[in-house]
Amino acid sequence: MDSGVTVGELKALVKRFCEERDWDQFHNAKDLAIGVVTESSELLDIFRFKSEDEIEAMLKEAPSREKVSAEMADAFYFLLRLAQRYDIDLSEALKNKIVDNGRKYPVEKAKGSNKKYSEM
Repeated sequence: MDSGVTVGELKALVKRFCEERDWDQFHNAKDLAIGVVTESSELLDIFRFKSEDEIEAMLKEAPSREKVSAEMADAFYFLLRLAQRYDIDLSEALKNKIVDNGRKYPVEKAKGSNKKYSEM
């Protein structure tokens, strides 16, 4: 359950899994970033050419929901592993990014809009 585990615990889980398999030698920043993109692309492919209604229906069906969940976990694994290997505090990075995005997308300009900050 998401509320019952910390990011640090997940990073430790990934670290232990990889160390047991002696995978540090294969997990440099470039290859882990490639893994994030590759797995994210596999997630995106599930939704390719699907309408919003088809996607909603898919996410209510156990087999397709499990497939989406598995691809999300794959992308998350590589992101966690990259953060773990290079001592990046994901919680702090996210908080900082939210503050930065708050400056780029002030509520009074961004509310209800999908425009990029440079277009507002």
